[in-house]
Amino acid sequence: MRIKGLLKKRKSDTHKGDYGHVYILGGSRGLTGAASLCATASLRSGAGLVTLGIPSSLNLAMEAKLTEVMTHPLPETPDGTLSLKAKKWILNKIDDADVVIVGPGLSCNPETRRLICGLITDIKKVMVLDADALNAVSYNTSILKKMKCEYIVTPHPGEMSRLIKKSVDYIRKNKENVAKRFANHYNAVVVLKGARTVVAEKKSRERSYINKSGNPGMATAGSGDVLTGVIGGFLAQGLKAFDAARLAVYVHGLAGDIASREKGEISLIAGDMLEKLPEAIKSLD
Repeated sequence: MRIKGLLKKRKSDTHKGDYGHVYILGGSRGLTGAASLCATASLRSGAGLVTLGIPSSLNLAMEAKLTEVMTHPLPETPDGTLSLKAKKWILNKIDDADVVIVGPGLSCNPETRRLICGLITDIKKVMVLDADALNAVSYNTSILKKMKCEYIVTPHPGEMSRLIKKSVDYIRKNKENVAKRFANHYNAVVVLKGARTVVAEKKSRERSYINKSGNPGMATAGSGDVLTGVIGGFLAQGLKAFDAARLAVYVHGLAGDIASREKGEISLIAGDMLEKLPEAIKSLD
C-alpha cells in the first residue's frame, strides 16, 4: 500500500479553514506535557486550526506555552482534572471542529473517567481515542459498540491488555491478529503501537498495515502523544481514518529515525520527534 500521494499539495488560493480544525481534550494537573505535544504535532502535521480543551486552572500556563494553539478552559475537579460539568461546554465547542482527540494526559480520576465514557458516544465527528480515554473505556468496553462516528484507537500493549483482558506477552506475540480482531469486533481503526506498529481496520475491507519505520529510542514518554497529534492533523486534512493512521505511523517513525541520527537512540525524547516532523513530511514529496 502506497504512502506517498496520500497528502495532497496545497493550492495557492487557500486558507486555514481548508485544512481542518482539531479539537483535543487533554491535560490535567501534572500531565500537561501530553496535551501540549499532541496539540503541537497536529499543527506540525498540517491542521489549519487546533483547539485544546483543558482544566481551567491550567489555561494560563498552556496559553503561555502554546502560541499557535487556541485553548478552551473547562470546569474541573478539585484534583485539577476535567469535571462532569464540562460535558455541555465540550459538546458545544466541537460543533466547529472536524476531528476530536480524547485522552492525552486526562488522568484516571474517577469523575473524569465518567465524563469520558458519557461523552464519546455523543460525538459524531471523526475521533481518536488515546491514553486515558482508553483506560476509561477499559472498565466497560461495550461503550465502543455505541459509537456514532468513525474512530481510531491508539493503544500500546499495556492499554490493549486492559481493553481485552489478555496479558501483554500474549498481545506482543499475536500483535496483528489482536489488532484485526479488535478492529472487527468494535468497528474501529486500530493502531497497536510498539516495534512494528500494526494498523488494522474492520473486516469489510480486510486491510492491515505493519510499519517498518522507527527505532528503539522512540520508547520514551510523550512519543505516543506526538503520534496521536499527527493522526489528528492528517484526519483534519480529509484523509480517511485508515490512511491517516498508517501515514501518521510511518511519518512518526521516520521523524524518530531522522532525530536518532542526530541525537542517538539513548538520548532521544518526544520533542526531538516533534522537531523532525517537518523534515519527515517534506520527504513525502
